[in-house]
Amino acid sequence: MPSADAQGPAAELGAVFAALAGDVASCAALVEEARKSAEQDVLRARRQAAALLSQARLEAGAERANAAARAGRSASERDAQLLEQARHEAAAVEETGLALIPGVVTEVMDSLLAPQGAGHE
Repeated sequence: MPSADAQGPAAELGAVFAALAGDVASCAALVEEARKSAEQDVLRARRQAAALLSQARLEAGAERANAAARAGRSASERDAQLLEQARHEAAAVEETGLALIPGVVTEVMDSLLAPQGAGHE
């Protein structure tokens, strides 16, 4: 039979553990509640992050479309400027060519009216 001294500390600790059982259960409940609250916070944060990411993608797409439109307008403006410059250059070439026509006609006429035998004799 075990001695009373050997059962004394075990009996005393049993009473302490029994007294703390309510506090342990209460702490376990608080820990579980905190875990659930943290899971909800994480879930809410993930949903918010997904919504922000989705909005950012939409805005990025819109910004790309705006940038493409700006680039298109800029290219159209450059094209219009180049076309206008080409028109001016074509007009200048045409004017220069028209100015040369009387001289060319004179040379051709002189060539046609020159005696055929000169230089072939």
